[in-house]
Amino acid sequence: MLKARLVAILVPAFVAGCAGPRVREAQAAPPPPRPSQPVTSPAPVAPLPSVAAPFDKPPLLPGTPDVATLVAKVKPVVVTVITAEVASAPRGRFPFGGGDRDEGFRRHGLGSGFIVDAKGHVVTNAHVVADADRVRVRLADERELDAKVRGKDSRLDLAVLELVNPPANLPVASLGASGNEELRVGEYVVAIGAPFGLGHTVTMGIVSAKGRAIGAGPYDDFIQTDASINPGNSGGPLFNLKGQVVGINTAINPNGRGIGFAIPVDSMKDVVPQLIARGTVTRGRLGLAFQPVDAGLAKALGMDHPKGALVGEVERGGAAEKAGIQSGDVILAVGGVEVSHAQELPRLVARNSPGTKVTVRLVRGKLPRDVDVVLDELRDESAAKPAPPTPGTPKLGMELGDAPGGGALVQRTLPGSPADEALEKGDVILEVNRRAVGSAAEAARAMEAAGGTVLLKIRRGAATRFVAIER
Repeated sequence: MLKARLVAILVPAFVAGCAGPRVREAQAAPPPPRPSQPVTSPAPVAPLPSVAAPFDKPPLLPGTPDVATLVAKVKPVVVTVITAEVASAPRGRFPFGGGDRDEGFRRHGLGSGFIVDAKGHVVTNAHVVADADRVRVRLADERELDAKVRGKDSRLDLAVLELVNPPANLPVASLGASGNEELRVGEYVVAIGAPFGLGHTVTMGIVSAKGRAIGAGPYDDFIQTDASINPGNSGGPLFNLKGQVVGINTAINPNGRGIGFAIPVDSMKDVVPQLIARGTVTRGRLGLAFQPVDAGLAKALGMDHPKGALVGEVERGGAAEKAGIQSGDVILAVGGVEVSHAQELPRLVARNSPGTKVTVRLVRGKLPRDVDVVLDELRDESAAKPAPPTPGTPKLGMELGDAPGGGALVQRTLPGSPADEALEKGDVILEVNRRAVGSAAEAARAMEAAGGTVLLKIRRGAATRFVAIER
């Protein structure tokens, strides 16, 4: 009873508190108008200022590239490369179960590429299709077509695909040039590809540098760009503002953002016709080992500044030896093209077919001279099997095999041995105590017979150097 009475008291008070002022305001009579102030209509409200209509086509600021128009033009030539590799999976409780292997489980990979002719040939990176058992190409209009690998060049990391049933009227990429005059550092470039599988992603940047060597292979000559490149961009095109392909996006620096690398299109032009015609690439070979010329060597050789490639060793019976090139010569030009840095020498030689006669400009004893060289064929030395290890160097702690072209190939060094501190697997021993050695057995005998410190002349990669081993 008390509860009901409280509710009856509180509820009218709440309602009145909410509506009370409005009730009193409604009951109050309006004040009569003053006789001196006639009633007039309210003043007109000024309209809001007019807003400009949006542009049908946004104007470009002076000096601003029209990237949208460029992308619309070139996008149809860019494709996504989809690969599948047959892998074996264990039957039973996958992935932890044991038992027999079951073939047919496929791993899928993604890369990028671009169409280079109306016949349906597509350029991409060799590593994109390296182990692929099946390849498909997705066009810009989302159509997917079967493709086969026409040819691969692992040295330059390029591959050509061929569409199995190419449609009519395929768009074809326009190829530009990547020389010093045609592509300049600081120039705008646009990359299009499928990073992380996101097809036809567009990024923009500039050419940060040219002629970069990143240790990817013997023909390193990369364009460095800050246009964003990520996994999946591999094989995709790098365009200039004319819509021409100037590079093939290939590598990234995992430790640095905004640093990507592309193969120059000029290098691609030398390779793609061969891959389309026969699926392989043949290159010329000089048959020598060389090293860069630094400031100290340049001074000792009587050169005004470092340039060219210093010949460290000449292969017996090779093209260079037949032409009279000697150890200690500095190669300055090949075929009329200057060798500014030693790393350029393999590329300049490899651009010529085997059997081609090229003129090599060199300096010997401060005197320049030209020699004509008939190039050998560059073969895949990785396919050559070294001779079985030669025992007989236990005092120095190394195992040797015969090196292709002469010398002793270091196949293994024993941990903690004298050789382990000075040599690496893959080094080629050329001289022992200033006497040339032609085989593993000859090198082993010379080192075992030597007393005290052994002076070795070795070739490591493209460089020739001397090392000393304490017995």
